[in-house]
Parts: sequence; structure tokens; C-alpha cells
Amino acid sequence: MRRHSKKEEVSTHIISALVLNNPGVLQRIAGLFTRRGYNISSITVGTTETPSIARMTIVVKGNDKILEQVVKQLNKLIEVIKVSDLDVDKCIKRELCLIKIHTPDESSKSQIIQYTNVFRGKIVDLSPESLTVEITGNSDKINAFIELVRSFGIKEMARTGLTALMRGPKVLKSKKS
Repeated sequence: MRRHSKKEEVSTHIISALVLNNPGVLQRIAGLFTRRGYNISSITVGTTETPSIARMTIVVKGNDKILEQVVKQLNKLIEVIKVSDLDVDKCIKRELCLIKIHTPDESSKSQIIQYTNVFRGKIVDLSPESLTVEITGNSDKINAFIELVRSFGIKEMARTGLTALMRGPKVLKSKKS
């Protein structure tokens, strides 16, 4: 009888990378994931406290062994300053979501405003037939709000993807800053 080896566990990984804030860096890093066969669930990029450095937060699903190789390959790129595979349970994770919701009458507007307040969101635009809500928080919170308002009719939605920092005093710093 033939025994099958246990398939390696696939898990969610949050990679935080400090990179030079130069054109083409995002493309090179995304290409590295593509070559390794990883689908990026989300990626956010923004300037850090040092304008010449950007922080990338990349969320991927995969097994630990292959992801370790991807991190090693990232570290070899000239534009990459520092890379860290963040512990999903030991970091602060947030997303931003803008949702334009169909609200043709005062009753629906009032209900959406109440839901927005419960979720600590903000009404950022108002028109005769819609409200645009800004929600920030973890993915579960945003997903719950989306499900709650879906029955009203979501006209349009934009989500940033996850951004994250390690909890506590530990920081991902470049040697240059």
C-alpha cells in the first residue's frame, strides 16, 4: 500500500518590505511572485517617514517553505532594503473601504447612517440617491459591513487591501534611516 505524504499547509502570509521609492520597483516585486506561482491577495504601497523609502505590504497564501524562498529572492533585489514575514497574530492590520450605497429614500439613508455609526465609519459623500461610506478596520469588520448593506444595493466599491505594522516596540527600519 502506498502512503501519501501530508500536503504542506497553506497559510496566509503578510510580508512587509521597505523598498526604494523608485519607478518600476512594484513591477519587479510583483513579477517575482508571479514567477514563483503565487497569487498576491493584496498589495499596498506608500511612502514611509523617509520620502525616498516606500513600505509594501503584500498578502499571499502559500506554504512556508516556498514563501521562505520568495523572501530570500526579495532580499536579493537591489531596490529592496529590508523584508519581514509578519506574524499574522502579532501585527496591527487595517484596510480602507469606500462603498457607494443605493439610498433612494430617507428611511434607507437613515438606516445606512445608523449602520455606519455602529461600525465607526464615516459618511464621506451624499447625493439624492446614494451615500458613500468610508470604513476602516480589519477584513472581518469590513466584510460584515458589506454584507449588512448589500441588500440596499452597492453601486460601487473600492478596497485598499491590507496594510500592517508589527505590534510593540519592534520596527522594520532601514539601516539608512
